[in-house]
Amino acid sequence: MNNLEQKIEAILFFKGEPVSINKLMDILKVSREEIGEAIISLHTKLADRGIVLMEKENEIALGTNPEFSDLIENLQKEELKKELSKASLETLSIILYKNGATRADIDFIRGVNSSFTLRLLSIRGLVDKTIDKKDSRRYIYKPSFDILSFLGIKSVQELPDFNEVNSSIQTAVKDIEEEFKNEESI
Repeated sequence: MNNLEQKIEAILFFKGEPVSINKLMDILKVSREEIGEAIISLHTKLADRGIVLMEKENEIALGTNPEFSDLIENLQKEELKKELSKASLETLSIILYKNGATRADIDFIRGVNSSFTLRLLSIRGLVDKTIDKKDSRRYIYKPSFDILSFLGIKSVQELPDFNEVNSSIQTAVKDIEEEFKNEESI
């Protein structure tokens, strides 16, 4: 596998969601033709694996091989029956108290990649994924009506200490961002 293929694979794995060809060109500073050749090669090399390269319009993503759909479906059913993990509860809390957040916001606050956790919360119907009106290239994860109903509230503002927690999240994020700016200027 050449270096470009490995980079594309790493980006797709890290992102955990579809990535546009244009975004890959921008990140990797290569031409559309180079990306295309690497995608064809990566697609071929992953063909007989548990992971495949999926393509739709101008986007690509890693996915599970359709041969294993029954296995994955059974795992999903089993996962949905389990209680929420600590990671799921953290992520859901951020979404609830921020009343919607991008994956980047959630990752920044938690300090880890939250793609898998967001997918599980979405599958369980606890969060809704909508396109960000400010930037159509990203999504906003918002609390679903199901989670509000389960919690017995009509809106997130009814959560315990909503204003205080929301304010402290905003302050903490600003403080961390300021810290990064100060470190970069050194």
